[in-house]
Amino acid sequence: MPGLGHVEPGGHPLVQGLSAAMTMIKMSVGPMDNNSYLLQVRSGETLLIDAANDADRLVAMAGEHPPEMIITTHRHQDHWQALAVLANRWHPDLYAGTPDLQAIQRDADVDDVQGLWDGDQLKLADEYVEIIGLVGHTPGSIVIIYRGDVTHLFTGDGLFPGGVGATRTPEDFRSLLADVENKIFNIYDDDTVIHPGHGDDTTVGRERPHLEEWRNRGW
Repeated sequence: MPGLGHVEPGGHPLVQGLSAAMTMIKMSVGPMDNNSYLLQVRSGETLLIDAANDADRLVAMAGEHPPEMIITTHRHQDHWQALAVLANRWHPDLYAGTPDLQAIQRDADVDDVQGLWDGDQLKLADEYVEIIGLVGHTPGSIVIIYRGDVTHLFTGDGLFPGGVGATRTPEDFRSLLADVENKIFNIYDDDTVIHPGHGDDTTVGRERPHLEEWRNRGW
């Protein structure tokens, strides 16, 4: 049974209003079911989260409103396979978490990526998104926050339905779980929507009861 915010790999995008001013388009791209998210305000300005793959499909999704900004949630290559192509086509401002910035510039072959971390904001017309950093899946993973009718968290591979993102060591797991707990679960209401980098959406309320389970299992 498909879950909240379900899109099929290679299928049609999902269009959802986040507020009177902001619309989200979610599309699954590439062989790893990566989610790319387009945020568009009423006046047409747009922001793309994760130019993950399938550049032509992302161009079609953007239509007549090429993004002014592309944010890459973290350094892993499945999240930036289309970044260089779209950067050369659209010439947007590029952003990523500061600790992952150099790796993304080197591996994705893009220049002038600007760093973001805890407390930073980006302005899209009259709307704002905020940034928090999560250390553990990578050193510089970020979450993009939009406060609409409810709060929406675009979590990359930091947080999914059923647990946090993959980590390489117990120390990385403890770091990621602590950041997720302190920066998300201790702050945001249960109706806050989590939009992950792969798969279906969930809510803080659905995941909150499982924190201790995640801690005990160690992943």
